[in-house]
Amino acid sequence: MTDLKTLYEQDFAAWSKQQAEALRAAGRGGSNQPLDWENLAEEIEDLGISQRSALRSQIIRIIQHLVKLEHSPSVEPRSGWRPRIRLSRLQAQRRIQDNPSLKPELRRFIADETRRGVELAIADLEEHGEVDELDANVLRRTAYTPVRTSRA
Repeated sequence: MTDLKTLYEQDFAAWSKQQAEALRAAGRGGSNQPLDWENLAEEIEDLGISQRSALRSQIIRIIQHLVKLEHSPSVEPRSGWRPRIRLSRLQAQRRIQDNPSLKPELRRFIADETRRGVELAIADLEEHGEVDELDANVLRRTAYTPVRTSRA
């Protein structure tokens, strides 16, 4: 087993999952410590889940702006969308770098969050009259992969 301090420093999400499992096992083992083992484990586990949630949020933002870049006829807002994509990619990369156990989940996260990102982009485009229902339905069939999202 990896040294826990090292795991904590190298992959917080994996550490929090391991610690939650250890707390639950200790609680089942009848430790004499007066702790709320299950809720304590759940809170620790939630800390790791927050890392996944933060990564998913960046993925949604990247997809939202990629869709607008690919489908909006507007010229002016593009100068803002590109930096947002770059910043979100950087933040996502840092999240993965700090939590390497999230990397194998990246493809699934992108697949899961594409619909949300596309819907946000459609709402933005509709707000400016840049997409109709037919176009929106085409956009809803958009798919992204880790390779494709690394493009803009």
